[in-house]
Amino acid sequence: MSQVTQTINDFSQPSPLASNGQSWELISDGVMGGVSKGVMGREKIAGRAAMRMQGEVSLENNGGFLQMAIDLGKQGESVDASGWTGIEIDIIGNNEAYNVHLRTADIQRSWQSYRHEFTAPDDWITIQLPFADFNRHRIEAPLDLLQLRRLGIVAIGRAFKADIAIGGVRFYE
Repeated sequence: MSQVTQTINDFSQPSPLASNGQSWELISDGVMGGVSKGVMGREKIAGRAAMRMQGEVSLENNGGFLQMAIDLGKQGESVDASGWTGIEIDIIGNNEAYNVHLRTADIQRSWQSYRHEFTAPDDWITIQLPFADFNRHRIEAPLDLLQLRRLGIVAIGRAFKADIAIGGVRFYE
């Protein structure tokens, strides 16, 4: 794994605050008429402080996602992540596929993002997601690491039971 990192959240602050001073929030497809339901909260899982998202992702009513997200800069401001290789996350889950979604200043619509899929196993692991491997979703602009604004952990695209927790989030090189 990496040698040099910059912490986004190590879960040392009281919930829902992150190490970067921002708060985690739960967002569902209900903002667009969907019916997916979920909860998010701080828990101790296998001895580690974590932020956990659980719920049912439903495709009904054109839905299909649950997301726990955090702004990377104060008041939605951009951060410069150009000196980093990617995002490193400590995760545990239910052996399902999830996404990390990144948002930048270039994003104008809620359905636009830069995405990377991963599987969350049922034991703690650390994964590294290189910025170069993120895919554009409904946006033409390339990922601008000088203007990174938001990170989301997303259960998306199919009906399933979501259960994922993160115990740390960092930029890595």
